[in-house]
Amino acid sequence: MGQHVKAGELEIWTEQVGEGPDVLLVGGLGDTVESWQFQLDGLADRYRITAFDNRGAGRTAMPEGQPTVEAMADDAAAVLRSLGVSSAHVAGFSGGSIIAQELALRHPYAVRSLVLQSTWSAMDDFMKTMIRAFHWQAELAPSERDFLEGFFIWVYTARAHNDGTVDRFIEDAMAFPHKQSTEDFLAFADACARNVTAGRLDGIQVPVLVLAGGADRMSRPELGKAVADEIPGARFEVMEEEAHQPFQEIPDPWNVRVDEFWQEAERLRSGIPSS
Repeated sequence: MGQHVKAGELEIWTEQVGEGPDVLLVGGLGDTVESWQFQLDGLADRYRITAFDNRGAGRTAMPEGQPTVEAMADDAAAVLRSLGVSSAHVAGFSGGSIIAQELALRHPYAVRSLVLQSTWSAMDDFMKTMIRAFHWQAELAPSERDFLEGFFIWVYTARAHNDGTVDRFIEDAMAFPHKQSTEDFLAFADACARNVTAGRLDGIQVPVLVLAGGADRMSRPELGKAVADEIPGARFEVMEEEAHQPFQEIPDPWNVRVDEFWQEAERLRSGIPSS
């Protein structure tokens, strides 16, 4: 069962499962703890995993004022402090990967390693146009289902649309009792569009794995590669047949890859050579 934890002035909804080295999972645009269910279920036998609802998503309220990625990174650090976690392996996807970048820059001692899925360091004109399109889609879609069907074109592979996976995700989203408001969804999107970490990423000094989907039309592989190129020692890998959220579409291979990376990062922390 989850709980609200105090993070500054916010009460942030948080779930923690498992035993072992600490892992913090940071969700993207509008996503909640539930977006990480395959990781909460699949990795809790090896790690103590914490996931939380970002401000303005799920069971965490949006405070007054314009949200920023920096503030959301501070929220993530506050969640760890509230739970007595001194440092964690951090994984974030999409907007959550931007929060994870800022977390590593603003609170370096809280981060053991980074997994950045579907990431970027500065939105290019293509992505900024996409964000503007989200505005009119969210405001003018005839129904919630219509909006989700259109939005998920950007998120999941054609395979997932054609085999019924996306239909199941849509049913789950429509049944979820803690829906994000249109205003909060767009405020989060705009915060991600404003944020720029390019030119600062060489300040990240922990092991980093950047994962991109070869079929991701939102945060294309070249954007992730630019992130990896700027971070000292970062690894960059493309999952050729995948889109924006492979941790949901192919959770078992994704979990295996990040588990390997976290185990290696733990060995490095302990001074044990890689085999």
